[in-house]
Amino acid sequence: MFEFTEEQRMIRETVRKLGVEKLGPRASEVDKSGEFPWDIVKILGENGILQLPLPEKYGGIGADTTTSCMVSEELARFCTTSSNLLCIQASNIKVISLGGNESQRDRFFQRLGKENQITAFALTEPGAGSDVGAMKTRAVRCGDFYILNGTKCFISGGAVADLLPLFAMTDPAKGLKGGVSAFVLEKGAPGFKIGKTEEKMGSRGVPASELVLEDAQIPIENLLGKEGEGLKIALGAINLTRLTVGSHGLGIAQGALDYAIEYAKQRVQFGKPIAAFQGIQFKIADMAMQLEAARSLLYRVAFMSDQGVPDIEGFSSMAKCLASEISVNVCLDAVKILGGYGYMKDYPQERRMRDAMSCLFMEGTGEIQRQNIARFLLKKS
Repeated sequence: MFEFTEEQRMIRETVRKLGVEKLGPRASEVDKSGEFPWDIVKILGENGILQLPLPEKYGGIGADTTTSCMVSEELARFCTTSSNLLCIQASNIKVISLGGNESQRDRFFQRLGKENQITAFALTEPGAGSDVGAMKTRAVRCGDFYILNGTKCFISGGAVADLLPLFAMTDPAKGLKGGVSAFVLEKGAPGFKIGKTEEKMGSRGVPASELVLEDAQIPIENLLGKEGEGLKIALGAINLTRLTVGSHGLGIAQGALDYAIEYAKQRVQFGKPIAAFQGIQFKIADMAMQLEAARSLLYRVAFMSDQGVPDIEGFSSMAKCLASEISVNVCLDAVKILGGYGYMKDYPQERRMRDAMSCLFMEGTGEIQRQNIARFLLKKS
């Protein structure tokens, strides 16, 4: 039976206290304004949360997959933006860890640790979402630089990030089989500008932006790994990113369930709290069962990842797909328990419903996850 360690439980309690006292009270305001909350970045940095996945010498604890998922879930119960930021940071730290040499890791991790800088993962393009092979962004070596041209879109945190692991074609003829390379694009690089920032349904605290590269310059020392190893590096981080996104969805849904239970205890109709009615009780029970089932699968796979179990891509797809879809289902039922009030912006349930929807698309749609799962099972049999 899986159990959190004493250290993990202490971290969770610290995060929960922070969520109740500082992060949760900001969630509604951040959603309404749609502005990036630098004050939340400061809080997360001061409390070492954004640095958790970093090695100890850079101010982190080298948080494993299980710990990252646990913190992501706990943050999302109170503030979707905070959890989103950790998911993005953990993913990019993993990318730099896998692809970077010692000098690169030292250079970039120093900035993430001491300077509290933030990251963004730049892969998606207007014509290359699920179909990564349709990538059009091109990188050409020119002396001591790579010159990049192309457009990335829907990049979470792209407009505010300091460091952006970015993927581009260096050899289009090879395509996904050795044609994609990974780089670290730095804020302020010549030829790099922010294009359109999307007006999103939910998760409004973290901007989803277009990145425009017009003869953008990236120094050769910012190439991660060798030319052609970009896809390998991205896939090396995919299990972590799927699981943190799944835990993010679980946290949103857990917050919705917590609120729905308290509301049901207090809301009186027909002379008694609606929690006394069997219809509401069954709905709450179903929500809890779904959450516990998804949570059990997700942490089982996270534990497998931490133990170095090979070939878990199919399981990480299962966990991400199940958790994200259950998150939406639970949040919808939470809205229903509040009735008309659940539809109103004065209450947090409609915000959680909108936020949960983003989990369906981040790190691969449910359809792509099912495709991965089927391939995994058919390959095994």
